[in-house]
Amino acid sequence: MAPVTTTAVRFAPPVIGRGEIDEVVAALESGWLSTGPRVRQFETAFAAYTGAPHALALNSCTAALHLALLAYEVGPGDEVVTTPLTFCATANVAIHTGATPRFADIDPHTWNLSPAAAEAAVTTKTRAVVPVHFAGRPVDVAAFRALATRHRLALIEDAAHAVEAVSAGRKIGATADVTCFSFYATKNLTTGEGGMLTTASDEVARFARTASQHGISRDGWARYKELGSPHYDVLFPGFKYNMMDLQAAIGLHQLAGLAARTARRESVWGIYDEGLADLPLGRPAPVPSGDVHARHLYSVLVGPESGWTRDDLIAHLATRGIATSVHFRALHLHPYYRERYRLTRGMFPEAERVSDQIVSLPFGGGMTDDEAWTVVDVLRRAIPGRTR
Repeated sequence: MAPVTTTAVRFAPPVIGRGEIDEVVAALESGWLSTGPRVRQFETAFAAYTGAPHALALNSCTAALHLALLAYEVGPGDEVVTTPLTFCATANVAIHTGATPRFADIDPHTWNLSPAAAEAAVTTKTRAVVPVHFAGRPVDVAAFRALATRHRLALIEDAAHAVEAVSAGRKIGATADVTCFSFYATKNLTTGEGGMLTTASDEVARFARTASQHGISRDGWARYKELGSPHYDVLFPGFKYNMMDLQAAIGLHQLAGLAARTARRESVWGIYDEGLADLPLGRPAPVPSGDVHARHLYSVLVGPESGWTRDDLIAHLATRGIATSVHFRALHLHPYYRERYRLTRGMFPEAERVSDQIVSLPFGGGMTDDEAWTVVDVLRRAIPGRTR
């Protein structure tokens, strides 16, 4: 094992290289900053990467999720089945349409939404199911596709963590009716803020593109490039959800460097697996043959057998310069959802167990092996009776 350093280990710093910087400068010097040629190039490259017929670059994964629900006419009186172990955006977009998020418990092994629990939550009001590829581990897409088909639901995947993921040999992004990706600062592929919607549906793609720019018939690039006409029609009241060329400039180079950063994360993942194997901590389960884990988060469960509470261990790691995070506090335990939908602890026991115990360790494509071994060593010294 490598020696411990005294340098602080950050949680998930972005990996930005000379290529991204030069491309942003070129975008600034081009005179076109908003949605334009670089956005189109990024969409084309991302569609090719995922194998999806359509890719639409947006300002967030939240925007993609919202547009996906609207494209399938989810609205007041409807329900959307999803997991409580996710970021609040997954549920909030359903609320923004006027629908109700209907939570179902997770699988205790994968920490993903359980297909069986999701099906049990379906009612006559359900219009969509939104599984989340938690931490980059792909859900059982075949099971959710079958569920959606049986109940005539839209299958919308929240792939905020899962740019590189594969389920049963099929690339995430080409497995659902709509797939929604995040390019937030901590993600495996970042544009600072941003997201992408992929779909095989021409109709969904047309709606989402128009809705993402206020519902107008022609975007700025179409109107003002060369001798384009400045005129347009407002077809319906849409949203300001478009990505700009400055973001796409970063995304193009991030996509090109994705394989190298993935290999770096695989190395760090291997160090954690090796170094923590005999500690009394819950670790990410391996994926079945044919699946590829996107390796977005390396999270462990801190149960009573560790000798720590989760929050006390987080505080201890902080004193040693180790930054961590919590993904996630189950949504039904937050006051808004608890009070509005009359949810209580005990309704989703597996999600609650993980929510109470989970901590995400420092992890990312810019992390060194020495930093990973530092985290391992601090943890081994902290857990009673486990030292090297």
